[in-house]
Amino acid sequence: MLESPDAVLLYIPLMEGIGMTWSEIKNTPNYELRLILAAYYEYKKLHSMDGYTDKDIQEIAKDRPEVRGQYVRYLETRRKYQGMIGEDNRRKSLKGIIK
Repeated sequence: MLESPDAVLLYIPLMEGIGMTWSEIKNTPNYELRLILAAYYEYKKLHSMDGYTDKDIQEIAKDRPEVRGQYVRYLETRRKYQGMIGEDNRRKSLKGIIK
């Protein structure tokens, strides 16, 4: 169990990140555990850079260029979920607003 992929990649993250107990994990089907964990990681990505502005990212990226890629993934994820719930933040043309 010590080096089991399920323990390292599934059980521990569920217990630590989501707060599931060992008995809850044992009583939940494996496919549901994987879905819960996938949703948790998506949630973490969705909120990973809340509070940062484009200017903040530019400053941070001077020392750590990989932050730009993380920020792009963050923005893509936010757009995806905003689109799913109906928040359309795309810019509209003046012609589109007047109609």
